[in-house]
Amino acid sequence: MKQYKFILSGGGTGGHIYPAIAIANELKTRFPDADFLFVGAKDKMEMQKVPQAGYKIIGLWIAGLQRRFTFVNTLFPIKLISSLLKSRTIIKQFKPDVVIGTGGFASGPLLQIAALCGIPTLIQEQNSFPGITNKLLSKRANKICVAYENLQRFFPKEKMILTGNPVRQDLIDIESKRAEAVRYFDLDPNKKTLLVLGGSLGARRINQLIAKEISTFSVHNVQVIWQCGKLYFEEYKYCQENENIQIHSFIDRMDLVYAAADFVISRAGASSVSELCIVGKPVIFIPSPNVAEDHQTKNAQAVVDKNGAILLKENQLDTQFSVVFESLVNDPEKQKELSENIKQLALPEATKQIVDEIIKLVQIRKA
Repeated sequence: MKQYKFILSGGGTGGHIYPAIAIANELKTRFPDADFLFVGAKDKMEMQKVPQAGYKIIGLWIAGLQRRFTFVNTLFPIKLISSLLKSRTIIKQFKPDVVIGTGGFASGPLLQIAALCGIPTLIQEQNSFPGITNKLLSKRANKICVAYENLQRFFPKEKMILTGNPVRQDLIDIESKRAEAVRYFDLDPNKKTLLVLGGSLGARRINQLIAKEISTFSVHNVQVIWQCGKLYFEEYKYCQENENIQIHSFIDRMDLVYAAADFVISRAGASSVSELCIVGKPVIFIPSPNVAEDHQTKNAQAVVDKNGAILLKENQLDTQFSVVFESLVNDPEKQKELSENIKQLALPEATKQIVDEIIKLVQIRKA
């Protein structure tokens, strides 16, 4: 039997990295002898997270264009040429059967070269508003796996397959992990637990909110696991002086932290929304307003429209947060309703469906 080779590329944020790792893990269960290589951007978080997941990664010297003119922008053409040349070397040496891109700048040069070399490519778009890299790559890609309907204004309709977003398989059954989670995070089992997620790098406005509302959580006897992001840990670690507050720059055991949580406050990045649908806990979404086409608000609104979550915009936090949070904490029926409704939106088979499409590309090439 042929030993298959797969290259995966995606990075910059956890929203691009973890779907790529989830796809690789599913491929590995089907092809245990396959060779895997990741390609990322030098100095970005994938250079740490991918090896931690057990895969080899090569970094390209690539970064996106800044919206305003900076010295970094003047280097972009040089970086792009360097990355295209290095991608060509990687493709020639590794000889992949399929190349998979999950978004982020590094996937651009790599998938472009793969397509020019006649190697099948698949891109996976997590968001309701695609990033520029995937929009450019869609012209040459063989398949495009999407998580939202009505994206034909961005991608060729005949190439699109609605699969949902890949999620970590260890999130599928978290109910059985509750006791383990309480021990792991050293929680008081008699208190409710709030999980705060600001994305892999952190969210300044959410961090400001949580620091301001510590007394609110204490009044309601709620303990907090707060993932503040590595950029903000030093600034907010003083809050741990309150015995009800735990602060983490990053959380590796997401299965356990979701199992421990009774409520969640989160940004509305595509991967986070997909995970929270599967996890099924009451959620308050606080979307980032600083993203293309305000797609986080659209991601959250799709869940809110089905009565599956609560949405608060950043400009509503000072006036509405404490009232909304207190109302949720004191209303078990509302909690149950939100949990049941958000679970109805889950697409837990997304990773398997994406890998099914990758295997089709392998078989077409083999034929």
